[in-house]
Amino acid sequence: EVLKSGHIPLPPYVARDDTPRDKEDYQTVYAASKGATAAPTAGLHFTKGLLDEISGKGVKVVRVTLHTNYGTFAPVKTENVEDHKMHAEYYELKRETAQNINAVKAAGGKVFAVGTTSARTLETCADESGEVKPSSGKSKLFIYPGYRFKIVDGLVTNFHLPESTLLMMVSAFAGKDLSRKAYSKAVEAKYRFFSYGDAMLLI
Repeated sequence: EVLKSGHIPLPPYVARDDTPRDKEDYQTVYAASKGATAAPTAGLHFTKGLLDEISGKGVKVVRVTLHTNYGTFAPVKTENVEDHKMHAEYYELKRETAQNINAVKAAGGKVFAVGTTSARTLETCADESGEVKPSSGKSKLFIYPGYRFKIVDGLVTNFHLPESTLLMMVSAFAGKDLSRKAYSKAVEAKYRFFSYGDAMLLI
């Protein structure tokens, strides 16, 4: 489908006008449904060939949905992080996906989320026993240091803006000290940040 009106909603820090190529580049290869206002950018690093290669190594690749909106990118402006209110974002985790994830966990395997959006979806659907339940709805889950992850064992994510909920999730997952070291290394090595930037794997 050719874009006939409007523009690809590139983030403001991509300091240029959108181009026809952005319709392909600023989209994941596994995107399936309309609804998000921005791409889940950690997934931009994956190609169909890479996903096939990962699957060929015995990794189960499953898909979840979270329609990112302004809430994902809105900076935290409250003095106390607990006072920040997340905007609700639509998510969906299907029954077959939940069954696959729970089977992997039951067998002692690890669950890796590609992107903070996937991680939020999985954690929204997780119960205290460490299983995910199929469901859909609106998530307001705000993950910041002190949060105990119930289902996610590894996280692929980009390098994020200061004072963002995304950076706070990274700190919650990896710990503040390791997160600071990773970001210091990224700045020193001149890694690219944000949507078209580099990614890291946290385990």
